This record gives sequence, C-alpha cells and structure tokens, in this order.
Amino acid sequence: MTLDPVHVDGIAQLAGQVGATVETSDQGAAAEDVWESFLDPLYDTDGREILVPLGEQRRRKVPVADIALEDPPFPTQHGLDSGTINPTTFKNGLVLDVAQAAMSATPSDVDLHRGRTIIMAVHSNDATLAFDDEWRADDRGYARRRVLDAPQVDRFEQRVVHALALYLAESDHALMNADAVDDLLVLDGPIYPTGLLRWADRDTELAELLAEDDRPKSVVGNYVELVERFVTKDVPLVGFVKSSSRKPLTRTIRKKTAAPWTSDSAFFRHILERRDDDGDRQTDTLTCTNWFRSRAGTDGMMAADGDALDIDRELEPEAYEVTFFVVYDPRTDLVFRVEAPYAFTKDPERRERLTRQLLHDVAAEQGPPLAVAKADELASIDRQGSEELTRRIEREFEMDRDASYNDLRWGAIEEKF
Repeated sequence: MTLDPVHVDGIAQLAGQVGATVETSDQGAAAEDVWESFLDPLYDTDGREILVPLGEQRRRKVPVADIALEDPPFPTQHGLDSGTINPTTFKNGLVLDVAQAAMSATPSDVDLHRGRTIIMAVHSNDATLAFDDEWRADDRGYARRRVLDAPQVDRFEQRVVHALALYLAESDHALMNADAVDDLLVLDGPIYPTGLLRWADRDTELAELLAEDDRPKSVVGNYVELVERFVTKDVPLVGFVKSSSRKPLTRTIRKKTAAPWTSDSAFFRHILERRDDDGDRQTDTLTCTNWFRSRAGTDGMMAADGDALDIDRELEPEAYEVTFFVVYDPRTDLVFRVEAPYAFTKDPERRERLTRQLLHDVAAEQGPPLAVAKADELASIDRQGSEELTRRIEREFEMDRDASYNDLRWGAIEEKF
C-alpha cells in the first residue's frame, strides 16, 4: 500500500519545518572557518598532526572545457577493480562470498581485460573442516581461482568473508599484472583496504582478528607490496574514491569547533562549491584542494609513526603514508577523493602531473577516469549474475541458502512450496 496524498502532503509539511530550521545554520560559513583556521596542520586532541598540507594550502579552479582538451600527462592508464556477489549464508552453516578482480587498459588490451582473479572466501564454525586453498587455472589460463578458508568468528561472519574476498582478489590481481602497467595505475577505491583496516575500530573481536590472524594481515601486506613494486618501477599508483562516508576529519573538528556537516566529503563540498550572485551553482569549472598528508582514521595505520600491523616494509615508513586531494565536479554535484602513497606525491612536479591527469579525466568523463569505469564494468557482478551464481552454489551444496522473510519479500529468492 502506498501513502495517501494527504499523508504525502503532511510529510512534506514536516520536511518544510525541518528545512526552515536547517536554513538558520550556515554550514558553508562553518566550513570556511575550519578551512581557514584548522587545517594547516590539523592536530588531534593529543597534539598529533593528522592532516598536513603538501606545499601551500589552497583551492584551485580550472575550466572544464580547457582541462578536458589538454593532452593527459600520462599517455597510458590502467584501472583495477573487484566485485562480489555479496555474502550469503547457507543452511549447512557455511557463509561465503565470491569476488572477481579485473584490470583495464586505456588504450584497450583485450587479453588483459580477459584476465580474472576469483576468490571464494568461506566461513564455517566447524573446526574439523579445512578447505583446499590451492590456486587453479581456468579459461585457458586467463583466470585463476581459489578458496580462502576465512577465520572463525562468533559474529560478523558476512563482513569477514566479504572483505577478505574483495581485497584479496583485488590485491592479488594487481600484483600479478603489475608488469603490464607502464605509466599509471588507478585503483577503483582507496590505496589500502579500508574495509579491513576499519576492523580495528569496529569491534574487539574484529580488532583482535586483524592484529593476530595471518589471513587479513597477508591481504594488507599485498597492498604494502604493491606500493613497493610500483616505487621500484617508478610508476605512480593512485586510488580514485567515488563515494566516501569517512568522518575522521569531521570528528576531530567537532572536538574543537562547530562541524554541522555529516561527513568529510560534505565538508569539502562546502568549501569547493562556487555560486554566482543569484545563488546558482557555477558549473563551468572543476575545483579541487591541494594535496594533504593524512594520518586520520584508518590512514594512521600506514603513517610513518603507525605500526602497519607489524607488516615488514622495505621502504622508509613515510613512503607508505596516505596523501590525497579532493575534486569537486559541479555538473554532477559530486566529490571525489584521489589518494596516492607519499612516495609518489612528495615531489611537487609529479604531484602536479597527477593532479592535472585526474582533473583531465574527471572533466572528460564527467566522473571517474575511463580506466576505472572500464575496470568497474569488467569486475562487477550484477544482480542477475549474482543470483544465478548463488543458485548454482546451492545445487553444488545440495543445500538452500538460509533465507529470511525479507529475502522473499524483496525478491532475493524465489518463492518455494
């Protein structure tokens, strides 16, 4: 049953009351105050620098048409992404997720695009079970697949199998194909597995698992090795974060002054959005920040003074630190975060080349770089494909998934009699 028109009108009136209240709060002014007074550098309450500008703290703008038509600083580009079917629980007690990773090339490379790394992460509370984790070849050698026996947990089984499958597939595929990259590699997402690193803050059981179990640590270690491989190659590695709910900057600011926005992305939108005298958003220019060195939130684990989960590191610790800048596209009203290890951004000239490359890509594609979009298309598993694969797994198990009424209600499973 849908809402009656009278109820819709009533709810709209409630929204009007809320909106009128919000209008009394000038979030833009609060954001400007933070930009001008707190970020050069931003200190945590214990006096630790958690956000430091690289070079001058400033905002920049560039005409969309001009930057889109520039010759890109990096003539070729590779993208990398991983997609999953989403965690599924079966009646035999197993919880699993399946991920596939793919790499794209611009200009295209058909053989590279065909390659896949496929991981099935499986959780069982039966300690007598041990799964074969050997790599197996598939698709005439273009694909590799294996099972990962996930660590046992009392809760969060779905979160564990999802993160391990997703990030192991991505990092293994990146390492296997690193030699194919000549100029620039762009990960679809952050440069480190934040979904794993957040375990340290989410729950004691997950934090202990991350600190003590070799399986999640080895996945993080893959990303450390990836940075080292690309530093040795002298080829930059960046991450393009399309959407983010990160809040470490916002949480820190709230300990010092007003921070009425909901996330760090919302803060950067406030300081990068430009409006004309009539209050209309100006859409002819991209805007961006300078680069920052970040030790906020999960970035702190890979900071020079962080423990990096005690993973061996071959380079100077500061080489692994997360640096980023933020791009705002007014045509779509979207904020993008571009990350890179400090090893690739400490040099001002290379930093500028990376900035112009990503501005060029966003301007030309009105969104993520083409290499990222292609990798996303190659690696994604759509709902239909996910459902078909899950049904195949049910038949192999000779066991149905452990469904709830909501699965039936929202069409995740077919009604059975």
